[in-house]
Amino acid sequence: MKKILFFTLLAFLTLEVQSNTNPTQNTIEVGDVVTIGNPSAQKYQHIKFPKTNFIIKKGGIPNYKALAGSNVTVTYVEKKEDGTTVITLKKEDGKKFFNTITVVKADFEKALEEKEIISSN
Repeated sequence: MKKILFFTLLAFLTLEVQSNTNPTQNTIEVGDVVTIGNPSAQKYQHIKFPKTNFIIKKGGIPNYKALAGSNVTVTYVEKKEDGTTVITLKKEDGKKFFNTITVVKADFEKALEEKEIISSN
């Protein structure tokens, strides 16, 4: 009986230790520099670029392959009530995205998970 009680207690303690170990959460602050990775689909799903026809109307060239590897600076961080973090990004070199857009927004957690944004943290 003592052995059964001991192993049951040991199993509960093991499960408790595993449930308390949280992976390190990536935090982002204004001024952090992140890199834009490859899109998770044909276009970026979690970085909110305007539609292609709006880019063309403004005189830009919608070349998504040229964005991969670009360093961008976080200019604004917004924590929403549902727990998501929306960040505003600006190119680090001061140029515009597609020669028309100065800033874009992105869902930080989802973009990081899909490797659309690569954080240096």
